[in-house]
Amino acid sequence: MSDHHTSEEEQEATCPICGGVGFVRLDVPVSDPRYGKAVPCVCRRRERAKERLARLTEVSNLAHLTKQTFDTFVTDAPGSGEVVMALRSAVDACKTFAKHPEGWLLLTGTYGCGKTHLAAAIANERLSQGHPVLFVVVPDLLDHLRAAYAPSSTVSYDARFEQVRQVELLVLDDLGTQNATPWATEKLYQILNYRYNAELPTVITTNQSIESMDPRLASRLRDKDLVTSLPIYAADFRTMGKNESFGSLNLYADMTFESFSLRQHEIDPKLTAELRQVARHLARLAEDPTPPNWVVLRGPFGVGKTHLAAAAANRVSLSGQKVLFVVVSDLLDHLRATFQPNASVSYDQLFDQIRRCFFLVLDDMGSQSPTPWAEEKLLQILNYRYVSRLPTVVTIGSADWGDVDDRLKARFENRDVCQVLDIHAPRYEGNQARTKPPRRSTRRRPLDA
Repeated sequence: MSDHHTSEEEQEATCPICGGVGFVRLDVPVSDPRYGKAVPCVCRRRERAKERLARLTEVSNLAHLTKQTFDTFVTDAPGSGEVVMALRSAVDACKTFAKHPEGWLLLTGTYGCGKTHLAAAIANERLSQGHPVLFVVVPDLLDHLRAAYAPSSTVSYDARFEQVRQVELLVLDDLGTQNATPWATEKLYQILNYRYNAELPTVITTNQSIESMDPRLASRLRDKDLVTSLPIYAADFRTMGKNESFGSLNLYADMTFESFSLRQHEIDPKLTAELRQVARHLARLAEDPTPPNWVVLRGPFGVGKTHLAAAAANRVSLSGQKVLFVVVSDLLDHLRATFQPNASVSYDQLFDQIRRCFFLVLDDMGSQSPTPWAEEKLLQILNYRYVSRLPTVVTIGSADWGDVDDRLKARFENRDVCQVLDIHAPRYEGNQARTKPPRRSTRRRPLDA
């Protein structure tokens, strides 16, 4: 053992020569209890810190997510100013939580919006500070618990279960993607209920609505005294620029707010003012699709409802958000087609894509065959978007309004969520309904021409 003496300040600044032993004696007064005792030198403490971090990393399940940090999270991806600001605000909230994790943090949003990245960034930040953390995808967690029952398992079920529910910081990724068996539901409830009662810091990511979860979990996730809900409105970073996998928005590329005619010299000035007001409302929604963010455009055939809805969808698509524009009857045909044996996409995949896309336009509601199946599918899609507050535009003929399902009508008439805008102008004549500008431009001008 080296007899080299060094001050505490010198130890912190440099690594003293310890002869490879790794210990030194502090230069302290005889009265100090540490006088004459060997203590680890700086190099040994650093080695131990690295070893501890390696052990924590091994048990944290973060080995494959080491690059998911706050520094590598992109907030300036293509999108509206509001989306960029929301992303930056989400990053700030996650950084604050990583410094002082208290309560629960619920990250919600569609596929690929960055929820997992931010959750992993929190976990990696805590790990770098030497704090224990466990990051686990929910289906994988349940598989690990099941595997613990096997005779060949190196760890008992009880030990693994206690590790999950008592770890200092638990990150549960993709809650809601697990197979919702009674056993799985009960295990998740036991874990989260324990952490809820103990108020243990927990981060949860999900693309499910709280309303679709086990009522016991939903009740706890609604507790605003413990849970901070952080919605992320960004588009799927993995498919940025690929806005519409099916639908017909490409057929309406020329329908923009700039090409929409207010018909000043054709109709009554009051009706022109009404058209201008409706167009401005849709333009504001496209710029800021935050609640209340549903619009129902109601009016007779040929008055410009589809043009305005397409204009809003085209404006949103410029920001890189996931947009779907589809005629209701076509949507139902697509869903029916997935039941064919040679279908290229499953019903569940297509249905999930429709109800979860960031911005949905359902054109010409009322044109579909009013079968119970069709009404139920529309209700399921719109009810999910209603509780998730996802931006939605519906166009419907005035004559079809009376046939709308009462359950849907109740949602359309909730002013906290939806605005029903009536268009009373007469139908367009000639080719005014679709006048393509010489060149499409992303430059925006006021709707006052």
